[in-house]
This record gives sequence, C-alpha cells and structure tokens, in this order.
Amino acid sequence: MEFTNHSLLVEWEEQWRREKERRKRVMEEGGEGIEQVNRELRRIVEYNDSRMGLAGMRGASEGAEPRIRAGVPGCHLSDETFIGEGIHMCQSKTFLGDIFEMLKEFRDLALLTDLTLTTDDGSIFHVHSLALAAVSVLVQEKLMEKNLSELGLQRWSIDLGVSVNQVGLQAVVEFAYSGDVPILNESIKTAAEFLKVARILDLCTKEDRVRKDKHLSQVEKTGSALKVTLQSILKLWENRVGCDVVLDVGGVFLHGHRVILAASSDFFRAMFTCGMKESHQTCVSLPYLPAPELKALVGFSYGGKLMISWDSVFEMTIMALQLQFRQALLLCLNFMKEQMNLASCLDVASFAEAYGLSELLDEAKDFVLRNFREVSTSEKFRDLPAEKLLELLHCDGLCVPSELAVFRAVISWIEANPEERLTHSGSLMTAVRFPLMTFREFREVRAVNLQMECFADKNVELYGSALKEFGFSLPNSQDYCRVRKPKNVLVLVGGDRLSCDGGQRVTSKEIWFSNSLRSGTGLVKDMEWRRLGNIPDKPKFRHGVAVMQGRLYVAGGCYFYAKDNVMKSAYSYDPETDSWMRLADMNEARSNFSMAVHEERLYAIGGDREIDRNTDTVEMYNQDTNSWSFVKPLDRALSGFAISAVKGGIFISGGFDCNYSCMVSLFLYHPDRGTIHMSDMNQDRAQHCMEPLRRHLIVAGGVCNLRKFYANQLACEVYDPEADSWTALTPLPIPHVGAASAVLEEKVYVLGGYSQEDYRVHPLQFCQPWCLYQVGPPR
Repeated sequence: MEFTNHSLLVEWEEQWRREKERRKRVMEEGGEGIEQVNRELRRIVEYNDSRMGLAGMRGASEGAEPRIRAGVPGCHLSDETFIGEGIHMCQSKTFLGDIFEMLKEFRDLALLTDLTLTTDDGSIFHVHSLALAAVSVLVQEKLMEKNLSELGLQRWSIDLGVSVNQVGLQAVVEFAYSGDVPILNESIKTAAEFLKVARILDLCTKEDRVRKDKHLSQVEKTGSALKVTLQSILKLWENRVGCDVVLDVGGVFLHGHRVILAASSDFFRAMFTCGMKESHQTCVSLPYLPAPELKALVGFSYGGKLMISWDSVFEMTIMALQLQFRQALLLCLNFMKEQMNLASCLDVASFAEAYGLSELLDEAKDFVLRNFREVSTSEKFRDLPAEKLLELLHCDGLCVPSELAVFRAVISWIEANPEERLTHSGSLMTAVRFPLMTFREFREVRAVNLQMECFADKNVELYGSALKEFGFSLPNSQDYCRVRKPKNVLVLVGGDRLSCDGGQRVTSKEIWFSNSLRSGTGLVKDMEWRRLGNIPDKPKFRHGVAVMQGRLYVAGGCYFYAKDNVMKSAYSYDPETDSWMRLADMNEARSNFSMAVHEERLYAIGGDREIDRNTDTVEMYNQDTNSWSFVKPLDRALSGFAISAVKGGIFISGGFDCNYSCMVSLFLYHPDRGTIHMSDMNQDRAQHCMEPLRRHLIVAGGVCNLRKFYANQLACEVYDPEADSWTALTPLPIPHVGAASAVLEEKVYVLGGYSQEDYRVHPLQFCQPWCLYQVGPPR
C-alpha cells in the first residue's frame, strides 16, 4: 500500500509540473487563454461560496461591523448611552458608592481634611469643606467668601456656638458623607437649621412617612441623597468653588479638588497624601501627559461618566492605567469588550498584549477566532505579523464554515505583499488542515496555488505539501478536526420524541449538555453531547426553562397528552453542587408557556392551563420566600409564543390566541406596566423560537395558519428594535415546530422540533448571521 501511495503521489506531482508549464505558456501568450483561466477560477470560487452560504457577499463592504442600538422606549440592550459619531457616554455603576466610601475613609484618617467644625460642648469634627458645602448652604457661602486666588490646602474652621450639639452635628456630617440620617430629632433639626441643610429639613417634615416604612425609605433616601450631593460637588467644581489645586498639562490648566482627585486615582492619592513636594504646591506640573485625556478623567472624578469612542479609548486606557483611575479603567475595558467589532478586534488584541491586560486579550482573541472568516477580509488582518497569523491558524478553536476559509485567509495575507510574504507561505500552509476539505474545495486550492506559483518571481512550491496532506492523511483526518470549546454550554432538558420503532411519541426526563463544537470535512459540523442526568420529576415536555444567577430552573409542562396532564411543579438545579431543589409549586398548572428572567426575577408567562385552554396570567417567583405571586397579566390569553428578555421588559412574539389561531403580534411586556404593542411580524407563527442576536431579535420555525389547520412555518425574520421593523431572512431548510433555541457565541441554535406534516423529529440547526447550517443531534 505504501508503494501504491508513493507511486500515485509521484504521478500527481508530474501532472502538476506539466500543468505549470502549460499555464506559464498561456500567461506568456496572454489574451483569451488568461481570461479562460480566470473564468474557471471564478466559477470554482463561486461554487464554494454558495456551499458555504457566502453567495453575494464577495466584494461587499466588510470589516466594519455596524453597532445597532435598541430604540424601543425603555428598552436597553447595553449599559451605555450612544451619543453619535461612535461616541458613547459610559457611566460607572459603582462610582457613587465608591467615591463616598473613599471620602469617608479620608475623613476617618484625617487625610486632606481642611475644615474644622466645633461646638460649645467641646465636640470637634475634621471634615472636607467640599463635602459639607455640597449639603450646607452656610459652609458653601463661607467657602465662596474665602480668597479664591489663594489655592492650596487652606485650613479653616467654623464655630457653631451653643445652639448646635454633638448629636446634631454628627448627623449632619454623616449625611454629607453617606446620605443617611439614622434618626430625626430636635438636635438634628437644630443643626440642620443652623448649617442651612435644606434636605435634612425636608426629611424632618416627612418623618411620619419614613417611620411608616423605614427600611424602604432608608434605601430610597440614601441612594437619592448621595446622588444629589455628588451633583452639588460637580456644580461647585464647575464654578471653581473650593478648588485647591491646578494641574498644568503642557500649558493647559485644569482646576480641581485634591480630595476628589485622590479619591478617584491612586496616583493622586500618593501625590497628595504621602509627603511628596506636590502635596504643598498650588500648581502641579504634568508636562508629559496629554491634556484631552486628563481633562476627561478629571471630569470623570466628579460624576463617574466618561465619553469613549474608538478614536479615544486606547489613549484613555493608557492614561487611566498610568494614573490609576481604577473605575475609569474598568469603563474603558468594558467598552472594548462590549463594543468590539470586526474593525477593532485585532487592534484590541495588540493593545491588550502590549499592556499585559490578559483578560481583555483573551476576549479579543476569542472574538477573532469566533469571527475568523469575517476578520480575515479586513485590511488590518493583512497587517498581522506572520507569527501572529500562524498562532491563530494553529488554534483548535478557529471557527470557520469550512477549512477552505482558512486557506483563503492565508492567500489574502500573502497577496497583500507577495514579494516579502511568499517566504512565509510554506510554514503558513502547514497550519491549514487540508484533510478537512472536500475534493471540490481542494480544486480551488489547486487553482490558486497554480496561479501563485506561476506568477511568483521566485521558485515557490505551495501545492506539493498541500497535496500530501490532502491526499494521504485521510485515514487520520479525525485528528485534524478543529474542536472548539465555548465558555458556556448548551443544555437540553426533557421534551418528547418518537419511540425507537417510530410508532408513538414518548416523553423524556433526560438532560443533555454540549460544550464541544467540532468542524469536520467540508461543511460538516458536529457537537459532542453528554448526559447530565434526569429531571427529578415526571418526564415532561412543553415545560418552561430559564437560567438565573447560575442556576437552571425547570417548571410546568405536560407529562403526557391527556387533557389534565398539565403540571405546576418547579425545580432548580445548581451545577456547582450537582444538586436539585424542589421549589414551591406555581399557583396555576401551565404548559406550552415561557419562563423569563427580568431584573433578577423569574416569571412564568401565559401558556395552556389545559391542553385546549390557554391563559393570560403571569406569575413571579420570589427566591427569598420560595413563593409564586401573580403580577400584571397579558392583555390576552396566549400560549405557544416565544420570548426574549431585555432591560425594558420582555418581548413576546406570535403564539396561539384563545381560538388557537397563530398570531403575527409582537409586544413588550413589563410586570408593572403591562404591554406595549410593536410592529407585527411579516408571518404568523406559533411554537417557534426567538433569540436576541447583535441587538436584533431573530424568529425562526414554528407553525402557521392553513385554513382550519396548521402548516410548517419555514420563514425566518429579524426585528430591529430601533426602527421597529421586520426583515425577512433565509428560511429554514427543514421544519422546526416546538423546537428549543439558544444563543452561543453569537450564533442562534435551533434544537430539535418536529414537522407538522409527518411529526418527524429534526436535528439541530444554527444560525451564523445570517446563514443556517445543520449540525449533529445528541447521540
């Protein structure tokens, strides 16, 4: 056999040499011969494009991925505010609490305190005048009276006389730093009147309401009070009241308060509190720092907000690292993670590697691997160093529709600078897994290599090694498969299926999971499924499944097909301890419904009370009390619909109405506010799937109305929340009625389901924006 393989290889190599000689003659002659060669190559490429779902995409603008914002009122898919021209206003969620915690720490350590408050009973409080001026009109007026031209840490005091005692003054100081007034009494009211603290006086007038629901009011009062105090500090800074330092940044002068800068930045904390010469200077020179970024970070110190764009984020991150603005740094890193796109991912990876940001580097590399085909069409991909490209090509996690896409990426990189890069072609080609290609795909490899070898000035051999890999590694081709292991897993819970003999449908209590995606020969995709266990309940289908805080929740469903077989039981599964917990039953039995997680609460929505009677009720599960309670109902009885939870509520599409007709509706449901109707879908459907993807909603599969019966719904649509409009997508190749769905690594997976015509069960599909591929079902 070895002799036969060797003889065949020699024969193919001889054919290759003869073909090269003929091609070179054609090139020398020019004319129609070259045109014919080019047409043949285009034909091969177009065929392979169509097989990979890329027909019509070649030549289209690629690289800069659009970032789409949800524009539905009250509905937000990110934590940022989009301003325009790629600029985002990012706000730290923890800044408010963190800045005042640091100010309290400084006060307790007597760091940067400049104001002393005294009373006749001997009480002395060392505080920051800025913090007190933000709540006290008296302190603010006296601060403004001070000579503003005399910068620096000027210590001063206020004697509050006999009317204010320790208890009252202590409460006012605590309110300035924490927004909290534990009790309200006459001493506190007197101190508030003397210091002109209007907000405490307002609280005194509302004392009855505070005592009525002390815990709730306390939370509201503290949060809102600190927010108002921070706004007052911001206004004082904008008016340069109490500023005690000027930063000279190459001739640009930035005024500020030492205590605020020190609370926001470890760099300034060390500068102003550790005895450095700058701690005594009224003007600190920072000549080598860029003024725009420092100005933005100083502004961040007073509000926790930062305007970030791709034009500024790298410089801003460097500055935040250098000056140790930790909260601002987190905003920059989160911006790069959340806004990463095809145009920026390689820059982010290079930046993260240069500055040792390992978590960001992992995110960027993973993005490149997940979107390798699209990234490889960008200009920045062609600028990659050879060793970085080789590192990517060797990754098992490289995600491509076919290994041909990897070969094309290598050719694209070489063609960007063929004179220098052809020398790297041999090592790069070793990273292409040719045994995973079909004969049709390898024809393109042969045609492209022939063209490159004939055009090259140097003696380049590309085809020989590729041929050896392709033609003589097939027995071991399984070893060449790219196996990607995503960070998250797909989980299948219960359901019904055909029995082994196909004679009847049986329900299941099995749970399966998969976190291994295998790319095989050509377009073949496979998933490795493993058994996780069983639901600790009767076998069920048409049940609700949701994930909240790392736990899996399973509720309701049917255990058979009779009218009264609908269930109300609920369970949760903890993967860390591999244990199940029985939860309180729902108030109503329901099947063919959906469970959603919204604002850290679990909701069971609509569904069928019995096989042929649906409901409009919605229940919320309370983890603390292990109980279900009814919330605002839907505006109609509904079952067999699909949901997607966002910040502003829960999108609900399609489903069966009370007459069991398929709906075209889409509405946004909120447990407190009810429903807002959005644009209808183009097609009616029920028992379908809906998933969020790239800030859009994709619906697929299900059934549709057909006179008095139902038919398979193959049409797929995508909803744009900003435009409130629907656009048709490529239809499903086969029916998926009652299927499950999930999003994994920006791909929508449609799991199982059946055909309405013959009730045949179908395998798993996934949508890779926006093309559908078939992968293997659980074994």
